[in-house]
Amino acid sequence: MSALRPALHLSVQFADARHRGVLRRGLLLRWARAALRVGPESSEPGTALRGLVEAHHITLRFVDAEEGRALNQAYRGKDYATNVLTFDYSHWPVQADVVLCSPVVEQEARAQGKALPAHYAHLVVHGLLHAQGWDHQTEREAQAMEAHEVAVLHRLGFANPYAEGSATAGQ
Repeated sequence: MSALRPALHLSVQFADARHRGVLRRGLLLRWARAALRVGPESSEPGTALRGLVEAHHITLRFVDAEEGRALNQAYRGKDYATNVLTFDYSHWPVQADVVLCSPVVEQEARAQGKALPAHYAHLVVHGLLHAQGWDHQTEREAQAMEAHEVAVLHRLGFANPYAEGSATAGQ
């Protein structure tokens, strides 16, 4: 790995394996690496340099609605399964667990007319931007984060997920 980018240790867990065939490890690695090229949203001077020798440690966990709901209830106080939850422990190098709720992702993709891989790519990128400190609590933060998501997804060959009629086959 280049001295300019930390190595990536990616763990993939399928508690819900319904999309395991679509979510090949190489694809998930490609999406994660693309999201990590963005770097931390903000850092103290020298933070990024200190992180160069340390590796990113990321877990992508694909869960069913029951686990997704339990996690969302326990950590956000919301009694429903959501599409993606990010548990970030270090913004740079990134150390995070990103939990994706497979039935919610599938339902959203169908409702929005998007290919399943395109929606998963968007949510993996979204979750990993959160892990780097990006957020969307204010309009300004949301615009900045969405711009980064769109740029990363464009590099991966996916259409803007926020644009009207953005359904893509994606890779």
